[in-house]
Amino acid sequence: MDEAENLCDRLVVMDGGPADHPPSTTATTAPITTTTTAAAPGAASQPAGYGFSGSSWPGRPGGGAVPESDMPRPATGRAVGPVRAALIVVEGMWTWYRRNWRATVVSSVVQPVLFLLALGFGLGSQVRPAEATGGLSYVVYLAPALLVATSVQIAAFESTYPILSAFKWQQTYLGIAASPITPAQILGGHLLWVALRLGVSGAAYLLVAAALGTLTSPGVILSLLVSVLAGLAFSAPVAAYSATLQTEGQQFSALFRFVVMPMTLFAGTFFPVDQLPVWVRPVAWLTPLWHGTELSRGAAFGGLSPLAAAGHLAFLLTLLGVGVWFGARSFTRRLAA
Repeated sequence: MDEAENLCDRLVVMDGGPADHPPSTTATTAPITTTTTAAAPGAASQPAGYGFSGSSWPGRPGGGAVPESDMPRPATGRAVGPVRAALIVVEGMWTWYRRNWRATVVSSVVQPVLFLLALGFGLGSQVRPAEATGGLSYVVYLAPALLVATSVQIAAFESTYPILSAFKWQQTYLGIAASPITPAQILGGHLLWVALRLGVSGAAYLLVAAALGTLTSPGVILSLLVSVLAGLAFSAPVAAYSATLQTEGQQFSALFRFVVMPMTLFAGTFFPVDQLPVWVRPVAWLTPLWHGTELSRGAAFGGLSPLAAAGHLAFLLTLLGVGVWFGARSFTRRLAA
């Protein structure tokens, strides 16, 4: 109590400076004043400190008037647009990624290149060009399919643990939701970030594949776009599911073991689906990887009919739309809890 009384004795309001220093040694600063503007009859007078150019700014030489442009503006209470909101979310993810991108190089670029070298050039040297490969060498046949398979795998990872972490561990989505950005816009920003990741990783893979002489036409540029679409078509429903989990993510192990890995092996990446038993083929037809692989090879080699291409595109776009719809619902429910 004695210390508190001593501190209170030292806190003296003075016009020329604090009590510990004589007025002659303090900087000449205009006294803090607050002006009021004339109010309408029946209305209370309002300080002119915010939003009026006639107010005085403490610390401003001479206590001059503050320009209207320099005063803080009140919040509008309106949510930002969907594009702007998505870019803000992407900016936050990029801030982290630019410091940790080296950790993703192996899975994004090195791993598909190793598959291309081992299976395309190694095992492929024992596979003769035939009708199953469209008369092409096996490494050429494999290259555009590996592009799509890698995109789906990257999309699966980006929509599992990062989503759970943003909700439960780091809780970054909770902080974003406290801003005018809506849960649906957070999902949109995440999917935009996934699309950028897939585009950059796919382009790096294509550069290496081109250097190895496995690309035969400029149609692989369309294959890159197809790989991004296939990855998003798988990412959206997985992100919707990840937003519902309250556990530590044990379910993701089953997802990768029993969905992602079998899909990679049996959805047409390494051999045509019609080489599978008849009862297995419909399972492969229901995967986004098979539709993306067919489109990717069709863009790279040609020979895909317009009707078939439209069917593959319709499947991927429908899956993406359904995933976004469920994702917006699950993100909203999780952030409202």
